[in-house]
Amino acid sequence: MIVDVLANSERIEGLNPYFKVVFDYIKTHDLSSMPVGRIDIDGDNAYLKIEDAKGRKTEEAVYERHDKYIDIQMPLSMPESYGWKAQSLLGEEQAPYDVAGDFTFYRDPVEMVFTLSPGEFVIFFPEDAHAPCIGEGVIRKMVAKVRRIEN
Repeated sequence: MIVDVLANSERIEGLNPYFKVVFDYIKTHDLSSMPVGRIDIDGDNAYLKIEDAKGRKTEEAVYERHDKYIDIQMPLSMPESYGWKAQSLLGEEQAPYDVAGDFTFYRDPVEMVFTLSPGEFVIFFPEDAHAPCIGEGVIRKMVAKVRRIEN
């Protein structure tokens, strides 16, 4: 997992060939005024989703993890909190991996929580279980899906 401010994105853009195009798009568009939905940057290799997510309490949050994609998440309208847990520490799955949706949900209670404000981002790699949308009200946010490149 990486947490940083948007102004520092160039420091990590070399970690995946699609990171730079995603961050270039984020920096040159007013995402907070865009309609909810998907924005293709490089087809299924890199795309954004603008969401109006209903905030939830930490006790209601559920860990999720992805195998094919890396998530870059950034709140746009207000602070958003996220749970995090290393894949190696996860317990029981709620259901088997969903290949079409690229997600697995877990039963573990969310314990470690951090909060980001607009202008800050988090990158969740496949080994990072995360529980997003912890907060109050409706949280406008951006989720970029970046195809994982295997070496």
